[in-house]
Order: sequence, then C-alpha cells, then structure tokens
Amino acid sequence: MIRGIFLIIFFLFLGEIASYFTNGILPSSIYGMFFLFLSLLFGLVDVKWVKATAESLTKNMALFFVPSAVGLMISFDTLKSNFLAILLSIIVSTVIVIAVVAKMQEWLIKFGKGKK
Repeated sequence: MIRGIFLIIFFLFLGEIASYFTNGILPSSIYGMFFLFLSLLFGLVDVKWVKATAESLTKNMALFFVPSAVGLMISFDTLKSNFLAILLSIIVSTVIVIAVVAKMQEWLIKFGKGKK
C-alpha cells in the first residue's frame, strides 16, 4: 500500500512538472495519469503495486468532491447569473458524449468480432 501511494504521488509530481513546462495546457493530474498509464502499459510499474491503493481511493471517491462542492457554494452568484449557459453546455456535451460512445460501440462490435 505504501508503494502504491508513493507511485501515485510520484506520477502526480511528474504531472506537475509536465504541466509547468507546457504552461498548464492540461492539469497535472491528467499528465500524471497518462504517465502512470504508460508505465503500466510498458511494464515499468506492476499493476499489483498500485491496485490496493487505487481501490481504496476509488471507494472513498466522495471525499474528493467535497472541495468542489464548497467551491460551487462560494461561486453561487456566478453560477446563478450564468445558469442557462451552463445548462446548455451540460446538455450539449452530454449528447455529444452519448453519440460518440454509441458510434464507438458500433465500431467495436462491427470490427471486433473476428479478433478473439
């Protein structure tokens, strides 16, 4: 478990460095997850090293939403004044995600049948 925590924090640190050098195009956590993914993909990190830590973090995922919820409460006036734009963007992005996932699923079913 300690190794898993260390590895996750290490990749988050690498993500901080990458985010700094790319002027924050993407958040450091995205870079960190990408680096961890590549390390897992190429066998530099064994899955069992981070599995227990990742499972315990995902089981307690609700705790990670508390700071975001507090931030929303602080920005309530801004949210209230931009409610229609926010609602429209949520609806449009949800429809786009559903359409892309549906097309991807169709493609996977069509081309993935013969590859077993």
